[in-house]
Amino acid sequence: MKTYFAETERIGFSRWEDGDDPLAVQLWGEEDVTRFICADGKFSEQDIHKRLQVEIDNQKQFQVQYWPLFEMATGELIGCCGLRPFPEEQNAYEIGFHLRKEFWGRGYAFEAASAVIQFGFDTLKAETLYAGHHPHNAKSGKLLARLGFDYIGDHFYVPTGLYHPSYKKLAIFSGIG
Repeated sequence: MKTYFAETERIGFSRWEDGDDPLAVQLWGEEDVTRFICADGKFSEQDIHKRLQVEIDNQKQFQVQYWPLFEMATGELIGCCGLRPFPEEQNAYEIGFHLRKEFWGRGYAFEAASAVIQFGFDTLKAETLYAGHHPHNAKSGKLLARLGFDYIGDHFYVPTGLYHPSYKKLAIFSGIG
């Protein structure tokens, strides 16, 4: 059983670690998940291991990753949601989420992303969060709008070879500046 560094009402947030290949295969081995995140629509075992290593490296280097999510009631892997550095800007991150199909449409993406947004702005003191989605995944676009992201244009995404709708959300700081 994984330990959680953060929890919401229904979700436990953990960290990807060496040896998590079976969990990574459970998530990124599901074609309904990967069809929106890579050009050929599915990850090979090598792709899955490489993706897991990227997440582990991001945690070590930047203290963020697309953290694995677990259902509190069952301990079952829901998917992942988290942040990665946004290389074009200082103090900016990209948010992303990948959920296993059986957890779609149940509010988990909104719940997880809301917690990640709060972490990004409150804990990391990010000034801007960015997001994007596959052009054929309209539900992700609706979710980003519901989370308060503003559409900023379509940007080329190398892994799919397509232009993805892109969004940003600015931090709202209170107090005297």
